[in-house]
Amino acid sequence: MEDIISHALSQIKNAEKIGRRECIIKSGSNLLRELLNVMRKEGYIGEFEIVDNGRGGLIKVQLLGKINNAGAVKPRFSANKDTFVKFEKRYLPALDFGVIIVSTTKGMMTHTQAKKAKIGGQLLAYVY
Repeated sequence: MEDIISHALSQIKNAEKIGRRECIIKSGSNLLRELLNVMRKEGYIGEFEIVDNGRGGLIKVQLLGKINNAGAVKPRFSANKDTFVKFEKRYLPALDFGVIIVSTTKGMMTHTQAKKAKIGGQLLAYVY
């Protein structure tokens, strides 16, 4: 697996499209856990549970049926507080519809939280 975030988001998106209520992701990295935590706080997914299977772990994600599209941002662009508008136009379908998840020095957060805090970071994923 090359890109853990891309693989996990495509699994979640495909499970949402066929109407499943739960998705099992076969990689349990800390980066992915933080990304899922931001998605849970924004209301796109329900609770998730980390299951230790001795091979890196599994993550069981409860789906709510609220995701239209989700994907990883490749390459991982750097954005400062002023350039978020450019990336909103590129990755989101409309203004204030969906979120771009950003890894900053203050932790992982959405682009709107990063704009309010006036900090930039690396773009990781988008969800709407």
